[in-house]
Amino acid sequence: MNESPRVDYQTEPSRYRHVKLGFDGPIATLSLDIDEDAGIRPGYKLKLNSYDLGVDIELHDALQRIRFEHPEVRCVVVTGGLDRVFCAGANIVMLRTSTHGFKVNFCKYTNETRLYLEDASANSGVKFLAALNGTASGGGYELAISCDKILLADDRNSAVSYPEVPLLGVLPGTGGLTRITDKRKLRRDHCDAFSTVAEGIKGKRAVEWNLVDGIASLSKWNDTVKEWARKLADSQPVRATKGVELDEIRCEANADARVYKYVALKFDRAQRCVELTITAPEGGAKDAAEALAQGNAWWVLRAFRELDDALCHLRFNEPEITLLLVRAKGPAATWRAGDWLLSSGGNWFTTETRHLVKRVLKRLDNTAKSLYAVCDENTTWVGTGLEIALACDRTYVLDDEERPVTFGVTPANKGLFPMANGISRLETRFLGSEQSIVDILEGREDETFGAQEANELGLATYSPDAIDWDDELRLAIEERTAFSPDAMTGMEANLRFAGPETMETKIFGRLSAWQNWIFQRPNAVGERGALTCYGTPNRPEFDVLRT
Repeated sequence: MNESPRVDYQTEPSRYRHVKLGFDGPIATLSLDIDEDAGIRPGYKLKLNSYDLGVDIELHDALQRIRFEHPEVRCVVVTGGLDRVFCAGANIVMLRTSTHGFKVNFCKYTNETRLYLEDASANSGVKFLAALNGTASGGGYELAISCDKILLADDRNSAVSYPEVPLLGVLPGTGGLTRITDKRKLRRDHCDAFSTVAEGIKGKRAVEWNLVDGIASLSKWNDTVKEWARKLADSQPVRATKGVELDEIRCEANADARVYKYVALKFDRAQRCVELTITAPEGGAKDAAEALAQGNAWWVLRAFRELDDALCHLRFNEPEITLLLVRAKGPAATWRAGDWLLSSGGNWFTTETRHLVKRVLKRLDNTAKSLYAVCDENTTWVGTGLEIALACDRTYVLDDEERPVTFGVTPANKGLFPMANGISRLETRFLGSEQSIVDILEGREDETFGAQEANELGLATYSPDAIDWDDELRLAIEERTAFSPDAMTGMEANLRFAGPETMETKIFGRLSAWQNWIFQRPNAVGERGALTCYGTPNRPEFDVLRT
C-alpha cells in the first residue's frame, strides 16, 4: 500500500485539472474532462474519466462556486468531456494501492459531495441534468443518480452499470445501492440484477427499469440536452444575477497548530487529541444586506468554511488523532445576531450560507474522531455554537460561578440545521423525553443561562465543580484515547444517527460500516482478492464461507 498523500482541499477554477465549468445564463455546464496524468499521487492513470480524491475536491469546489458565485444558474448539465465517455467511476488502481483508511475516507467524502449536489437541488433552486454521453460505471453512475434527471446516449454502446460486486468484490460506493432503492425506487429484483451485471444496462431497458429518465440518439443528442436543461431551468424561480466570489481559505500551520481567522487547532500528539476552537468576533453584520455586502468576509461564512477545511484536514491528514476537544467562544450577541440573519431568509446569500453551515455541521457529525464539548471558562454555547456542542459525543460543563459558561438558544436550535435524520440535534438528543426540550426553551431566544441550568435541562453529560474539573476531564481524555479506535468509530457512527432513518443515515450510519468491513476482507483485498486481481492475469479466489 502507498502512503496516503497530504491533502490540500483549497482550489479554484483556474487550477482545475479535471473539471470544466461553463455558463450560459441560467444554465451551467460541468464537464468531466479528467486529466489521466494528474492523479492526487503517482502510480496510476485516471483513464476513461475515472476519478480519485483530487477530482472530487474539484467537484466539491465547483458546486460551492455555482451556489455562491453564480446565483443566476438554475440548471447544471453534468456531462463527460471525453468522446463517448461519461465516467468510469473510482480509479481501481488508486483504490488497490491506497491504505484502508484512505479508501474509506475517500468513499465518505465522495458521498458527502453527492449529497451536497442533492442539497443544492432541494434548497437552492439549482436542478441537475446528467447528460450521459457515454458509459457511466460505478461512481460515475452514482454521480448521475445524484442528479434530478438522467439522459443516456442511445448508441448501442453507452450503458449504466455497477460493476463493483462482480469485478471487485466490494459494494457500489454505499451511496449507490441506497440511491437506486430509496431515490430511483427500483424494484428489488431489478436492483439485484443490475448490481451483478458487470456490463450494465443500456437503451430502452435502462428507461423501463428507471435507471435513466430517457435516451436520445447521437443525431438528436445536443438538441435533446438543451431542451431538457431549459425545462429544468424554467421550473425554478429566478434568484439573483450577481454572486459572491469565494476566496481561498488559508491558515498558519506548523506541527503543533493550525490557526485560521476564526478557527484554531492545537495538537497534543502524545495524547492523540486536538483542541478545536471556533471564535465569533465582536460585532457582525446588522442585516442581510450588510452580510451580502461583506460577502466572503462575513464571519459566519468564513468561520464555517474554515471549520470545513479543518475537519477535512483532520480526516485525511491526521489519522492518529483520536479525540477532538471542542470549544465555542465569542460574544453571545454575535452568535445570536448571525443566527437571526441565517433564519430570516433576508436574501439568497444568507440562505445559501445557512445551508453551508448545515453541511459543515453534518461533516462534523460524520467525523471519525471522538468529540468532547469542553464547556469551560469563557466558552459560549449559543445557537449555532450550541449546535456544535450537541454534535459532540459528550458535553463536559464546568460548574463554577467564578468561571462562567454561557448557554442560549436561537432559531438555529429549532431545526435550522437538520441532521442526516431530518430532525434537529436537540430533538435527536431528547428522543425519549415526554416533553420536548424545544418546547421548554420556547420564547427564550433572547436569554442566556449558565452551567447549572444547562445541567438541569440535560445539556451536560457531566458537570464537575471547580475542585473536580481538571481531574475528571483528564481522566475522560485518557480513557477515550486508550480505547480501540475501530470500536470507537463503529460505536459513534451508530449513536450519532439515532431517530428516523433516511437515505443519508443509511449511507453513513449503516452501509458505510459494511463497506468499511468489506474493504478489509480477503475476498476483496487479499492476495487473490477481486480488487487485488483486477487488471492482472490472475483470477480471484474466494473464501466460500458465507458470513
